[in-house]
Amino acid sequence: MNAAIEQIVVPQRKAACALERDFPIVEVSQIAEQESWRKEINRPLYHIHKWWATRLGSVFRAITLSALIPPDTAVWKSFYEQHHLKGKVVLDPFMGSGTTLGEAIKLGARAIGCDVNPVSTFMVRQGLRRVSEAALRAAFIRLEKEIAPEIRRYYETTDPDTGERIPVLYFFWVKTVQAPDGEEVPLFGRYVFAQDAYPKRKPKAQIVCPQCWGITEDRFDATEMRCAQCGHAFNPQEGPASGQFVKTSKGDQYRIKQLLPDGVPPKHRLYAMLALKSNGEKVYLAPGPADFALYERAAQRLQSEDLPLPTLGVRPGNNTDQARGYNYLYWRDFFNARQLLCLGLLLKAILRLEDAALQEQLLCLFSSTLEFNNLFCSYKGEGTGAVRHMFSNHILKPERMPLENSVWGTDKSSGAFSTLFESRLLRAKRYLDAPFEVALHGDLLGAPTTAHKVVASSPIDVQCVDSWERFAISESAALVLNGDSGRLPVPDASVDAVITDPPYFDFVHYSELSDFFFAWLSPALRNRYAWFDREDSSDAGEVQHKNPRTFSRQLTRVFSDCRRVLKDEGVLAFSFHHSREEGWAAIYEAIASAKLEVVAAHPVHAEMRGSSPKSAAKDPISLDAILVCRKHVQASAIRHDVDGVLERTEALAKRLSNAGMGISSADRFVIAASQTLIDASSEELSFEEFRDRLCAVRARLEEAAIGALIRPASSVAIRVGSPLA
Repeated sequence: MNAAIEQIVVPQRKAACALERDFPIVEVSQIAEQESWRKEINRPLYHIHKWWATRLGSVFRAITLSALIPPDTAVWKSFYEQHHLKGKVVLDPFMGSGTTLGEAIKLGARAIGCDVNPVSTFMVRQGLRRVSEAALRAAFIRLEKEIAPEIRRYYETTDPDTGERIPVLYFFWVKTVQAPDGEEVPLFGRYVFAQDAYPKRKPKAQIVCPQCWGITEDRFDATEMRCAQCGHAFNPQEGPASGQFVKTSKGDQYRIKQLLPDGVPPKHRLYAMLALKSNGEKVYLAPGPADFALYERAAQRLQSEDLPLPTLGVRPGNNTDQARGYNYLYWRDFFNARQLLCLGLLLKAILRLEDAALQEQLLCLFSSTLEFNNLFCSYKGEGTGAVRHMFSNHILKPERMPLENSVWGTDKSSGAFSTLFESRLLRAKRYLDAPFEVALHGDLLGAPTTAHKVVASSPIDVQCVDSWERFAISESAALVLNGDSGRLPVPDASVDAVITDPPYFDFVHYSELSDFFFAWLSPALRNRYAWFDREDSSDAGEVQHKNPRTFSRQLTRVFSDCRRVLKDEGVLAFSFHHSREEGWAAIYEAIASAKLEVVAAHPVHAEMRGSSPKSAAKDPISLDAILVCRKHVQASAIRHDVDGVLERTEALAKRLSNAGMGISSADRFVIAASQTLIDASSEELSFEEFRDRLCAVRARLEEAAIGALIRPASSVAIRVGSPLA
């Protein structure tokens, strides 16, 4: 092992587990990179329902395994072996989608998960619940016979060539505003509304005429065209909306928010459809009078039906204020009348199912379907999954050209109830029977590799219980709790490892977003589960605040209780990254206040670089730091040394970059911040002192980067600490 890496371990105390020693960061990152491309396929158990910042199962398998095996064990050699870690207990106080629980159970350990959010608790229980595929399919077929025809009738049009009724896959809408002179202005950024995901390979695109609203086919990058229907000449790349402004046909410019109606969301206009002909061909059509009339019939029926629709308001918040700024003040505003009608009919039919277990599985599927069936969805284009779901950005960003999906769908649909039944629900149930790992042929990141599945676990077969007493008497139970993780109903010194991924304090505010699902689920489940019987999905015990000091205090409560339930030789390990010094200072303060110390830190691949939030960043973070903590016992001989931090940072970055993994300057800062935490754990620093220390580390990193860029190629050897070393 590289001597620089060995310095990560605190030498005053014998390591209790392999996670305190070297960690296979290259091999785990390689597998994580592969998994991240199709997480819902490679780890379907944790993607039965939407959750935010779901961490990669392969990474958490490696963390959990390393935390439970002796320090001299070769972690990577053991990764694909079947393990039976009987008697070991793993806790996740921020269980989210249940990644830690699933990975612990697969290793033969016992799992405890707790989350303050009711949507999290519900989805984890549904994920782990064993229900036969035959029973699920029978319930689905019943719904298909009972309610699917009612829904499908609102997603049809007439084939202009044959006159027969054919299904509509997607309806295309555009928001409109009214100018002071009465002109209705559509918020098109450009008039190209459908193109291939790789347009340079397949340049054909669909364009709507701003004059007659006819549909014309041309190149995606066309700048001059004449409408085939009305002869109007226009530039398809220049729509009336640009940024925060919109222009009228007379050339008058207004700020869009100036023209929004008072107290209600903007209006929408239907301008195109993608239908499925009887021969399987997809065809883009302009809507006709019968299509507008069909929508009006749905809107009229909605007024007369007694349906279980959401009534919850949208709370002001970090992730909701943009939607509220467009007057989306209630969660039902996120759907048009046809969507509300069809979703309401489907939910009502699900609630008529007598078997509670089957009903809850299909309620979970229904809730998952909501993500792809609302006015915040958009069209990704041809050659890929068509529907860009509403949470592609973590904020609730109003979509100016929303896509209306078909709620029940066809076998050619994306994100519909029927397709998600196969791709999400059944796939997750099959994973319980045959859990697998992703393995690669090839040793290095970036080298030609092929992926395959490896069976490395016994079937996942546990019963979810809600009390320690029931958990203690059953070897086949998983304790899945809803509540404040700062007050865990778990005895002292009863847990071997705490493994988690804490909330991201100033970016994703989980309860603000999960209210979208809670608004539909709570009326159906509040009489069944006390944790659904509340005003919204927030809770006084949640760890979430944009102020880093408040976030630190909240996190301290949870970490302190985790320390209480943790055995003396146990570890608390969690993943974290942040671009700002304040985020790391909050973590340092929480660790120190909980009387824990960081004894190791390992950088690993965290998330696909092409994800929407990352692709928008100038200097994206692709690494998580796995921070390994033990109970603080004594002062360490290690003291802070910027040169030492930079040397260790460069050694770790070099291991990853030599294996073909791109390391950004933001990734280097993540590594350096985690190494600074190790040194600072033996000291008693204030929030401000740690923040200032990290500022000094960043300055040295930037200085080294600039020096490396301007140093002549013929210069002497690059000094240690340079990003190019």
